[in-house]
Amino acid sequence: MAKESMKAREVRRATLCAKYATKRAELKKEGNYEALQALPKNSSPVRQHNRCKITGRPKGYMRIFGISRIQFREMASAGLIPGVKKASW
Repeated sequence: MAKESMKAREVRRATLCAKYATKRAELKKEGNYEALQALPKNSSPVRQHNRCKITGRPKGYMRIFGISRIQFREMASAGLIPGVKKASW
C-alpha cells in the first residue's frame, strides 16, 4: 500500500489540473508563456501520475482497468473482472 500522503498528493494535483485547465488552454492559445509559468507547477497535467485505485501503487498500472498488475491478477483469478479469465493451454 502506498502512503496516504502520496495518494493525497495525486488527488491534489488532479483537482489543481481541473481547476486551471481552461486558463491553461487560453494562455497556450495566446502564446503567453510568462503567464503559463506563473501558474502552479502541480496544475500541469504532465505532473500527474497514474496510480492503482485500490492500493495506490504507482508502477505496473493497467490503464484499461485503473488498477495495478498485482491487483488485476488477484481480481481476475477470483473472477471479479468480467470477461477476463486466466489462460491455460
